[in-house]
Amino acid sequence: MSSQNNKILKFGSAIVVIVLALGYLAYTGVQESKSYYVTIKELRGMGDGAYTKRLRVAGNVLPGSIKRSGTNVNFALTENDQVLNVVYAGTEPPPDTFKDNAQALAEGSFGRDGVFHAKQIQAKCASKYAPQQQGTPTGAGSKMSALSPAANISSN
Repeated sequence: MSSQNNKILKFGSAIVVIVLALGYLAYTGVQESKSYYVTIKELRGMGDGAYTKRLRVAGNVLPGSIKRSGTNVNFALTENDQVLNVVYAGTEPPPDTFKDNAQALAEGSFGRDGVFHAKQIQAKCASKYAPQQQGTPTGAGSKMSALSPAANISSN
């Protein structure tokens, strides 16, 4: 073999090793970061598969169940008469919108002790962004037409 062919073979081998290593890292990264969204009822019916997967569970925070201790929080989620005890031991405190009856999403793993161990929790914002109920005055439209020069021009 000539030295030219030897260099090409070494370079090709190095490229193959690098591509395989990057492929492996990408595959394992995706496997670790994916999480399955399940309801509380589905979680209870998963059997042993529930203990090995990273899961996301949503529900309403059961009133009176929130027990705070620094950044750690114990609470219960409820959905259609199903209750799930959750322990959150994250590095950040729960959001301000995390209150009784709030819709919450917990991401973590289900323990063999029957408790969901959350690494992350999210709470839905208050209903201030919900559509306005019929029969209540908006007030914003009248303020806009009074303040907006474009609205005054188009009405002239």
